[in-house]
Amino acid sequence: MTSTDTRDDRPGGPAGPESPTKGGFWHGRSALVMPAIIGAFSLFLLIGSALLEPGEAEFPGPRFVPLIVGGTGLVLAVLLAAGVLRHPEPVDDPTPGVHRTYSDFGALAWVAGGFLAFALLLPHLGWILAGALVFWCTARGFGSRRPLFDVLVALFLSSIIYLVFGTALGLNLPSGILGGGF
Repeated sequence: MTSTDTRDDRPGGPAGPESPTKGGFWHGRSALVMPAIIGAFSLFLLIGSALLEPGEAEFPGPRFVPLIVGGTGLVLAVLLAAGVLRHPEPVDDPTPGVHRTYSDFGALAWVAGGFLAFALLLPHLGWILAGALVFWCTARGFGSRRPLFDVLVALFLSSIIYLVFGTALGLNLPSGILGGGF
């Protein structure tokens, strides 16, 4: 190679196999999976709320919250996708065969376990306690290490949601053992 030759045949160089231009459009854009999941769930909510029979319910009715959550989810999915498309994740793994990962299966277990416990225990514990449990498990999964504070915040939030849905929207959330039933 002479001093006037501009080729770079080293692995990882501009013409090497690890070059970002060699991966095509999807190279560095694997984060588009999350906006796709959020968008699909949001569309599911919007279609479900459109097919929901409101009956004789007054405003805001049973369609109100799913429409807000579904619409907000679609907007967030579009914004996330636009961000990923504008700024793809840089791929800087120079070693072939070695893949980096950011999966935290402990956090996934806390969040998924909290949702499973919520679904199974809701009829028995009621909304306030089951909601507090899922909020606490989610906080723990996201890395909070203040269990007493998290329990208090979770009980406060689930109580507020219980009051809002029960009073403002007129929905009957299960009261469980706090309401005298089990």
